[in-house]
Amino acid sequence: MANASEEIFIGRQPILDREHKMFAYELLFRSGSKQNSANVQDDLAATASVINHAFAELGVEQALGPYKGFINCDDSLLLSDILEVLPKDKIVLEVLETVEVTPQIVERCRELKAHGFTIALDDFVNYEDKFKPLLDLIEIVKVDLMPLDSAGLARTTEALKKWPTLKLLAEKVDSREQAQYCHDLGYGLFQGYYFAKPVIIAGRKLGHSQLALIRLLGLVLEDAESTELEGVFKHEPGLAMNLMRLTNSVATGVRTKVTSLRHAITILGRRQLQRWLQLLLYTNPQGGGDVASPLLQLAATRGRLMELLAAKLRPGNREFEDHAFMTGIMSLMPTLMGAPLEEILKGINISADIHDALEKGEGELGTLLKLSHALEIGDGQACHDLAEQLKSVDHMTVNACLTQALTWASNIGKENT
Repeated sequence: MANASEEIFIGRQPILDREHKMFAYELLFRSGSKQNSANVQDDLAATASVINHAFAELGVEQALGPYKGFINCDDSLLLSDILEVLPKDKIVLEVLETVEVTPQIVERCRELKAHGFTIALDDFVNYEDKFKPLLDLIEIVKVDLMPLDSAGLARTTEALKKWPTLKLLAEKVDSREQAQYCHDLGYGLFQGYYFAKPVIIAGRKLGHSQLALIRLLGLVLEDAESTELEGVFKHEPGLAMNLMRLTNSVATGVRTKVTSLRHAITILGRRQLQRWLQLLLYTNPQGGGDVASPLLQLAATRGRLMELLAAKLRPGNREFEDHAFMTGIMSLMPTLMGAPLEEILKGINISADIHDALEKGEGELGTLLKLSHALEIGDGQACHDLAEQLKSVDHMTVNACLTQALTWASNIGKENT
């Protein structure tokens, strides 16, 4: 493994708009060192180095796709020259709550804004007059919901509305109820995993289209005839339309434009078809235009990341890679469908290693699943500990695979032209 002072993992968390569509990612740079797991920003050289490396070599700018990347800045990083080399149109600089609002900091923020950067204020809780110089020039305020009750949140929001051009971002949103309350207060952006938490709705049954997809997945796993697969799709025109769109996505690498269901089934092959059926679960079953939903982005990135890491663990073992992808995708299906995993899996014969990973977090697939979740929440220490359990995987490998996974997921739904 790398020297502890250099071992920094890249994580990311989705930021959504009012329609719960993807708006941006917050990029997290977290040390895996036990000595410095929570204070990466204290080490300017390490943080600046990894940010520069991420954009210059790993291709994070490309991995963000059409979305912006939020980056935490303490006073040292904010005042450093490293920021000038970052892509201004892709980056939002978050001024951390630990930064003292001095004339020097205000002037630096004004200078960075003049250079084309978007500036945000992080972890805002209560309005104080000391924030006024910053609020006069920044574009986004991230309000931390954790320490605020409903009345406190309403007071803070009302104070911020004195700056009508400010975009209000609710962060650490833990439930749909919180998200709705913030939506009603006028918040335009949301951050938190409320949309990806397994919320089981008692008595809820799977929809017709969902059952059809699960049946299709079962048929693919059983190597059924293409005509049988086509027959199921013909009864679900919305699903068929989305299969065509996903198949024509640049993420598939298919060079020929797919023009029919039979063509899609033939040209993809069973391995790819299985993958796209899994991703179809996260799209609008009626064939709506939005296939790049936040949950689809999260599931696709998780599945692809696990697949890429599986290839490092067991080179040439395609079955293990497929199982890793399937584990990542299926880990979010209870959230998507609002139903217990056992019910979802009734129509699918999954292997024991996938089952153990999903149900108990066991085996190499279970470790990969935990690692992907640790990256999503920016837990550097957990990333270090989990990577230690996996042979042939260090922080550089994890970061490179995550960047590839993000790039792949951000291209889903972009049709070839």
